[in-house]
Amino acid sequence: MQAKFNPLQVIINPPGIQFGMPGDTIELYIVVINQGNQSAVIDLYFVFDEVFQNLTGWSSSPRESLALAPGQNSDEVRFEFQIAANALPGTYDYTLVVDSPLHYPQDTPITFANQIKVLLKEQTAIRVNDPTFSIRPNTNPNKPLIFNSSEYLQVEIIVDNRSYLVDRFRLSCPDLDDDWFTINYPATGFEGPGLVSDVTALELNPGTQGQILLKFHPPGDTLAGSYSPTIRLYSENSPDLVLLDLVYIQIPTNYRLDIELHTILGQVSRSLGKYEFSLANQGNIVRELILNLKSRDEEELYTYKFDPTEVRLLPNRGAVANLTVKPKPWWRRPWFGAGLVINFQLDIKDQQNLALPNTLPQGTLVWKPRPWWQFILLILAILGLLGGIGFIIWRILNPDPLRLENFSANDSQITEGDEVALNWEVHQYKQLKKLVLTAKGSQPIQPITYDFSNGIPETLGKGSANEIPPCQVQDKQELICSNVKTGVKTKGNYTFELQAFYRNGIQIFSPNNKVASQTTQVEIAEKQIAEVLSFQPDKPVYTKGQNILLSWAIARPLLLAQIQIAGSADDGTLYSEPITYKFNQGNITDPKLKKLCTQQNQQLRCTNIPLLATKAGNFGFEIKAFPNNGSQKTSFKKTESKIGILPKPFKIVSFRINGSEQPNLVLKEGESATLSWSVEGENIQVKLLPYGNDVSAVGSMKLPVNQAFPPQIGLLVNDISGKQQPQQRGFAITVLKKVEPTPIPVPGINPIPPILPPSNSPFKTPLPQR
Repeated sequence: MQAKFNPLQVIINPPGIQFGMPGDTIELYIVVINQGNQSAVIDLYFVFDEVFQNLTGWSSSPRESLALAPGQNSDEVRFEFQIAANALPGTYDYTLVVDSPLHYPQDTPITFANQIKVLLKEQTAIRVNDPTFSIRPNTNPNKPLIFNSSEYLQVEIIVDNRSYLVDRFRLSCPDLDDDWFTINYPATGFEGPGLVSDVTALELNPGTQGQILLKFHPPGDTLAGSYSPTIRLYSENSPDLVLLDLVYIQIPTNYRLDIELHTILGQVSRSLGKYEFSLANQGNIVRELILNLKSRDEEELYTYKFDPTEVRLLPNRGAVANLTVKPKPWWRRPWFGAGLVINFQLDIKDQQNLALPNTLPQGTLVWKPRPWWQFILLILAILGLLGGIGFIIWRILNPDPLRLENFSANDSQITEGDEVALNWEVHQYKQLKKLVLTAKGSQPIQPITYDFSNGIPETLGKGSANEIPPCQVQDKQELICSNVKTGVKTKGNYTFELQAFYRNGIQIFSPNNKVASQTTQVEIAEKQIAEVLSFQPDKPVYTKGQNILLSWAIARPLLLAQIQIAGSADDGTLYSEPITYKFNQGNITDPKLKKLCTQQNQQLRCTNIPLLATKAGNFGFEIKAFPNNGSQKTSFKKTESKIGILPKPFKIVSFRINGSEQPNLVLKEGESATLSWSVEGENIQVKLLPYGNDVSAVGSMKLPVNQAFPPQIGLLVNDISGKQQPQQRGFAITVLKKVEPTPIPVPGINPIPPILPPSNSPFKTPLPQR
């Protein structure tokens, strides 16, 4: 089938993928040839996505329009792609569109799919004959490869040997363990039958291409998230050549959690029901689970206890939790029949609110009926009724002693800001006069007293509108208190003591001043905060008016409320008002800062943040990271050394004598010389030589010309801070003496010879004759 003729021919230079590093400028040249039979207006523009827009900083596509006659070639049209300085390595797609809707609507638009590959900064600059490689499919931070756990992830490495020699190439992934990947090189064709030969490199002839297969198969316990391993290609002919690229991989989250219930003792009479839960994390995230039990019957006729109550499971790890179930109350135990069946179900809470299985295991406990011989006890009870009445009277007068049990914290290890909550049980609580809660620890805490003189205090017996009261009475004599707040939130190690004081005179033998006490310990760990890892300028010295480029790295940016940058001089004076960048739940609110910062692997890296140098001198700068979780601690870091800011360079604009700037001047005695000068600069000292006096930066001076006039006059400018070299400009002066007129002799008059002075006279010239 014959290809359709297109009246427009497009030549793109360079063809194919283009390479560049962050901050580079890439150029694309386009020539359009009108092969049609009519003149045409042709538009050139680009189509790209938001990822490519962030890479180049384009808000809209650059466009060019050409007007070509039939058979005419256009001039070379040049487009520039400025790669952002903070661009991440990867391959980015864009489309060139050549369109002529008015003159060739049936043949246009013509689209050309192109790519820009951003290289790692560590990669060696690639020359014309150096080998190159590319990855298929291409990836970038916004277009990662999705890993499916049921199969491996394969990419193709296309190697191009552009040299004039045969070369061998090896591939490596320096960021990954060996069990993460497998590299397959193509067979050389020289392997004979029955011979086992491992191909360890790709051999290419000059000017040819080859393919290496790279398979990713992360271990089963790899956590979900984004990964960007580095791919490096080694050339045997050029071992010093560094060829790098990144592959962006996304491992989706797998929430699979397998739970099984094993019954150890499911029918009891006097013992506790015993069960075992097997939990297996088949997903790829860390699970933190809290185990509970809920009844499947109308009444909850049991109490239970898990060991442990909280379980933390890493990926591909399992754990076993033991459950004991105690049926209650005792009088509900049946006398006849098959026993009382108690149905319950596992109730799990994920501390991270992650997905849980829709169906959870269910269990059954059978409380066996009482044995037949207990009827004998009934007969004995009737016979001993009178004795029983006496015993009851005795018990009224001598009730069971008060007991304080199960004093513990909800959690023995919590984080700063969370409040310590305590649990306890008081048996025979009606004998209780008061409870006193004391704590010893890192911070002084006032004792808390609960007065039971008038019954259960309101702080323990009544909850808010939507909360259960902290303390509840069971079996009339048992006071069970759970989740009693203490107000203690500050970090440190604390020892809590609960003392129970008896009422006076409640018994015949009243235990006056008797006290029951129990203690428990709680550790409150410090909150994590955003931590400054590094802070430095791009160079140690700047000139006033330039931008100081600061870079920093901060760990755990999700805990960041704001960043503050301040500077100070050696004498303690502030460089300027502190600069503050605010964050919203770890997200940068300043759009200018957002373009210069990246977040990866729980680190915020900001590069070349400009700060105008407005003052001259030596200044130290400090960055502070303020947390957003209520912690009073801040992380800060100072620059390792002072940053020097030089004043703007000064210069001598002009220095003239009588309006002339010639370095050698001749002046006549008796005239006057007008000096004028002009100097630009800050923090300078201007001297007029040879006089040595300070003068203003702009001025003039008028001097008489005589024999005392200096042979040299100069202007000397010094930097008061001593950081710039002095500048000097001057003149060499020659003073012409004033010539006296020679007397004219009178004819006929003999001149009188001059009288010579004696030899010891100070005058060396004859005296004038009178």
